[in-house]
Amino acid sequence: MATIEGKRLVTVTTTKALDSSLGAYAAEDVLSESDGAGTGTDWDFDAVGKVNGGTGYIVKAQAISETNAITPRLTLYLFNVAPTSELDDNSANTALLHADLANYIGRIDFPAMEDLGPAGTDSTSIASPSTSGNLPLAYNCASADDALYGVLVTRDIFTNTATNDMTIKLTVEQY
Repeated sequence: MATIEGKRLVTVTTTKALDSSLGAYAAEDVLSESDGAGTGTDWDFDAVGKVNGGTGYIVKAQAISETNAITPRLTLYLFNVAPTSELDDNSANTALLHADLANYIGRIDFPAMEDLGPAGTDSTSIASPSTSGNLPLAYNCASADDALYGVLVTRDIFTNTATNDMTIKLTVEQY
């Protein structure tokens, strides 16, 4: 954590083990930890706010996949309360639902993932103010919470492997 001119810069990380038994993802499928049978959960980013009801800006976002040589583009929809849209892994995305509109913060579009190493290296993507990922993105946490909640969606077809942890890191300026 760094402090610059009264702003606190922190990185919040969430990792999910994607369900490898489901195999290939279609474009616009949800990425989560469930088996597609109603057990999926949103991506929780706890302590994004400095305090309950906190505000700030997301200034960088990273997507890191344990699977080597995948190249999907991803989108992360963010809310200040848990969304009601589809959360099951490998299911068709329904975010942004009109029912979630009052709690919608915005979305982060990640460039295509890539890796430059041999087999066993992670595929990564970084969205920043210098990319077209919609950053910086202002946020406000709910009055009784310091977290943001996300739905991660693939924009392209890709095949999952037996062990695929997906990690999302958000770097935020807290006020």
